[in-house]
Amino acid sequence: MEKIEHTTISTNGINMHVASIGSGPVILFVHGFPDLWYSWRHQLVSFAALGYRAIAPDLRGYGDSDAPPSRESYTILHIVGDLVGLLDSLGVDRVFLVGHDWGAIVAWWLCMIRPDRVNALVNTSVVFNPRNPSVKPVDAFRALFGDDYYICRFQEPGEIEEDFAQVDTKKLITRFFTSRNPRPPCIPKSVGFRGLPDPPSLPAWLTEQDVRFYGDKFSQKGFTGGLNYYRALNLSWELTAPWTGLQIKVPVKFIVGDLDITYNIPGTKEYIHEGGLKKHVPFLQEVVVMEGVGHFLHQEKPDEVTDHIYGFFKKFRTRETASL
Repeated sequence: MEKIEHTTISTNGINMHVASIGSGPVILFVHGFPDLWYSWRHQLVSFAALGYRAIAPDLRGYGDSDAPPSRESYTILHIVGDLVGLLDSLGVDRVFLVGHDWGAIVAWWLCMIRPDRVNALVNTSVVFNPRNPSVKPVDAFRALFGDDYYICRFQEPGEIEEDFAQVDTKKLITRFFTSRNPRPPCIPKSVGFRGLPDPPSLPAWLTEQDVRFYGDKFSQKGFTGGLNYYRALNLSWELTAPWTGLQIKVPVKFIVGDLDITYNIPGTKEYIHEGGLKKHVPFLQEVVVMEGVGHFLHQEKPDEVTDHIYGFFKKFRTRETASL
């Protein structure tokens, strides 16, 4: 960990904190909520040892990167623009790409909008869902799960921040990371996140040092930046109308844990395994379902996830000269 370098890059009107290590073909790791570059700590070190240059930014709104105050500054076009600007600033033409959670959504859209910048993609947790021109995403979630569904509860500025503020930040982070309940998370206002039961003892893959790192960063930064991704969902839907119907046309491997809430959303398993995902991602080559694994699979099973990523990307190393 001490060999990881930390720099600040100016991109797309913000200053972005970037962690990196190693040399060789570039792998760009994109985190989700409530995560940081730190969630890729194991993969950064492992891939540097395997002959790659591993890069993991704090996305806008997170950690040591800038956090614009307006929710309108967190559309998918902003986030993809940040990453393209990051690659330009680093002089990197093409990357191997890895995403998780919100980072998976960003990775899908980076491949959609700028496939020329991506050699291959390993995405985790969140499948590619094509834009539905008939319904806005938050409206769709509300119709499916009701007003208490967490994405719906995240919409009102300040409300969840106030709820979060009543819980110790480290305890809140532990609740997020250690949840093993695959059911859709619905949190009534009368209960709130403050009313959830205390998390169990830390699993072996999550240390007190890890929780302290996350807790300190989110205590300093707050959660508003990360929540604004959800609050910009409908605006992103409006802005991405020109890409309706396009396919993801880069080589893809998809990994998910069988206890992940995203895998257990009604219809998702059928979509993945019965040809729906392949229809929209025609160069999908592999799907891996990790048994007994939850949402934060890259932290829970770091060595296995690294092996999956490495085994896929090494097939495309002939493109490495374009990434140096």
